[in-house]
Parts: sequence; C-alpha cells; structure tokens
Amino acid sequence: MTVGLWILERCASERFPYRLQVLKGEEQWLTLRIQDRWPAANRNIFCLREKEPPEPGEVLEEVERIPVVALQRRGRRLSVVLDRKRYKRCDFLFLSKRYKGRPSEEYEQIFWQTQQSMRQRRPGARLVTARSSRNFTVRVASEERYPWRFPGSTIARGRLPIGDYALIDGETIIAVVERKTFENLLADFGVMPLLHQRLLELAAYEHHALGVEAPYEDFLTTRKVHHYTPAFCAAAIAELYAAHPGLRIVFCANRKTANEWALNYFAAVWALLRGSEA
Repeated sequence: MTVGLWILERCASERFPYRLQVLKGEEQWLTLRIQDRWPAANRNIFCLREKEPPEPGEVLEEVERIPVVALQRRGRRLSVVLDRKRYKRCDFLFLSKRYKGRPSEEYEQIFWQTQQSMRQRRPGARLVTARSSRNFTVRVASEERYPWRFPGSTIARGRLPIGDYALIDGETIIAVVERKTFENLLADFGVMPLLHQRLLELAAYEHHALGVEAPYEDFLTTRKVHHYTPAFCAAAIAELYAAHPGLRIVFCANRKTANEWALNYFAAVWALLRGSEA
C-alpha cells in the first residue's frame, strides 16, 4: 500500500543541485530544493522550500521515483517512509527563526534528517506534545451521570453520535473516547453483535479509544468474571482486536488512571493538531 510518491530530480544549481517533490496521492504536498541526494551519516541537509514553479527553460533530470508508504506530520516534523530496502526513513524538521534586528519578522529553516543521523546526534527525550496546552473543549455525553474530569479544559454537555467523551473544535469531533467499567464490558459480552456495531462506528474516527477502567488480568480472574469463564473473556477480547484491527483498546488500573489517560490523550491530539496547522 502506498500513499504518495517521492520524485528526485537533478538541476543546474550549484548550491541546491537537486529538486525533491513529495506527492500525497495526486497532490503536490511538498517541494524542496536540496543540497544532496540523501543525508550522510551524522549530517543534516539544509533545504529551501520551492515557492514558485521551475522556470520554463530550467532543465530537470529525473534521478529516482519511489513510492511513499507512510507520511506523518508531528508538530515541526514530517516523517517519510519510502518503499525500498535501504535509505527509506527520514524526517524533515521545519523551524521558524526571527530576523536579528527585526523580532516581529520570521523566516523558515528546513533540515532533512535520517534515522542514522538522529541516532548519532541523540536529540534527547523531547516530545512534540511536551508543552501541550489543555486549553481545549471536551464534550461530555449527556447521559454520563458521574463523568470523568478534565481540569484546565472547557467542558460542554451534549449529544455524541458515539462514545462518552469527545475532543471538539467548534462542532467538529477531533477525538472520541468510549468509557467502559469492568461490569459494563462484561455485560457487553452478552450482546457481542451490538458491541461490534458500536466499536465499528467508534473506529471510524481517526483519533479514538475504548478506555476500560480495569486491567486485562481482571478478565482472567475466575472470582471476578461471574458466570463467564476466563477463557471466554480472553476469547471475547481477542475477537474485538481481530474484528477491529484499527481499534485502540486501553486497559487501565482503575477509573482514576483511565481518566488521566484520556486527559493526556486529548492534550496530545490537540497539540499535534495545532502544530500541524501552524
């Protein structure tokens, strides 16, 4: 499965002798003028974004055309995975710098990095979402009687098409979490077709999760699973994973842990969304 195309061309410029196009589907997603075909070990390549199409007389010689199997934007970074055995993973780092003497004006710097150069440079344990703001809005389903808490965020009660909590932007659902207690999920095992329907709708959202307020091992404990057997519960959970391969099921120790997980999940999604828009 491919999501786009990587096209590298040679041009006449001495400083930027290559032109790189990254296509997402049929869309020309990113076009750069670059200094080399691929970053060497322990070296980043400085790039310039192409803002205008090539001049009519410019000679461009295609060097390689490779399918792209994955593209992901995370804040200031764009990760690309190519469909080949070697030289297939890389990142583009987008930075904004202020002009000296003109603090109100900024210019862009783009660096091309590979996994080898990042490993050797060891950039440190930094998260894209480390300073994520919680200034977002969470919609809580109207039927939630004792809802989770999301301190620092705006809470809005209302109807949700699926799930119990949703990260929203205006009226758009960005992420949604379905909450299950231990007893809730046990009861749902008795109506598996209905549970499958709900999870199918939940997984239709790009950012989603089924948050369970109990550890997985509780479903394997005979004295806790009532009239079910641990073997049946294990098979039922395995069926959920197999039938919905894109579904995110998170088993937490208790209600408090599940609540904390959902809060940080929404904060991370919000931070990545804001970073990609910027």
